[in-house]
Amino acid sequence: MPTVLMFGDSLSFHGPDGPHPADDPRIWPNVAAAAMGGHTELFAGFGWTARDAYWSLTGDPRVWAQLPKADVLVLAVGGMDTLPSPLPTYLRQGIRYLRPDGLRRGVRKGYSAAQPILARLTRGRPVALPPALTVRYLDLIVVAIRALRPDIPVIALLPGFHRAPSYGFVHTGREAAVRAMRQWAEDAGVSVLDSAELVGAHVLDGHGNPDGMHWGWSGHADVGKALGALVASLVEPDSH
Repeated sequence: MPTVLMFGDSLSFHGPDGPHPADDPRIWPNVAAAAMGGHTELFAGFGWTARDAYWSLTGDPRVWAQLPKADVLVLAVGGMDTLPSPLPTYLRQGIRYLRPDGLRRGVRKGYSAAQPILARLTRGRPVALPPALTVRYLDLIVVAIRALRPDIPVIALLPGFHRAPSYGFVHTGREAAVRAMRQWAEDAGVSVLDSAELVGAHVLDGHGNPDGMHWGWSGHADVGKALGALVASLVEPDSH
């Protein structure tokens, strides 16, 4: 039973009706596990970028406990890095710390209203994390894990599409990120799974979550089956 160690963003656990527990069999990490007869250990969060995944690796002892058991590493982060971020990340994420509560709610409501307008005015720039930093943090994760597990196969999920009103339907940062991730993956010996090929039409045709970003169950099924097949092709039968 191969074990997959996965870092993800909300696409890995958010369905057509909202977020779901990590053990929900319908989310694509678990669809992949079922397809390969294995198990997925998912570490993920809302809005996680490659930097958040690196912080999880370096700061979460639950990740350290899984490293000796993992047969495959999956990096399902990088998509949120490509989203427009008109307000610098440290200020945007700092809204949650504002007090009193009324001020926090007012600022969050104001920013939520302004974000799609600003995203269109700035043509999607800057993004949450520039491509150079995305691949830097992905590489730091891979180098750190390969120092302990030099032969572990690694798979990276490429950024998909969105049609999110909350971002003004703007996604101009995606192509540069895809190019950077593909080049990094080739140089680092990392396999890639292109989520846009698998669920691009699903999202753009409105079959996912009404937020225009997260996937419906058919999208989860398609990505999960594709990942399961890719993992099966990379894991030696006697390695698990």
